[in-house]
Amino acid sequence: MEINIFTENVFESWKVDEKDVIEKTRSMLEFYIKDIGEKSCLYGKRYNSITLDIVFCNSDKTQELNRDYRDKDYPADIITFAIFADDENSFIFDGDINLGEIIIAMDKVIEGANRDISLSKNREQELFFLISHGLMHLLGFDHQSESEYNFVVEEQRKALGSINYDKI
Repeated sequence: MEINIFTENVFESWKVDEKDVIEKTRSMLEFYIKDIGEKSCLYGKRYNSITLDIVFCNSDKTQELNRDYRDKDYPADIITFAIFADDENSFIFDGDINLGEIIIAMDKVIEGANRDISLSKNREQELFFLISHGLMHLLGFDHQSESEYNFVVEEQRKALGSINYDKI
């Protein structure tokens, strides 16, 4: 199975290593598919490839997206548009599933890493924490209840461990 991950960085203050992001995101997605496949939106589907996008921007952009698409006027550290999981009419085109898009406010990533300094978490760890969370949403998981939240966090912990980032 092929996994296509496309990145776009419009955040000028941090030139993230996009090749590293793609590699580690692919590893976490492969982990999730093996570990929770039967519970995800992919279960029982026939496909040859999966595609997703990751956009690195600032919190002004996530506030704009929150306001325009979610009627929430505040900046978010991450927004996901789960095209496949959230659409009851989701489709597979030419054997490809487009999971959707993860949008990350890099200034919020930096803030989060600085805030969690007691955990010795650096900004890359904070970034991959958010990506792992976004992947869970793209696979159809939410955290409206305490048990859902605990499930998501535990799976994130395992996925981050699979790429040697164990601080969460």
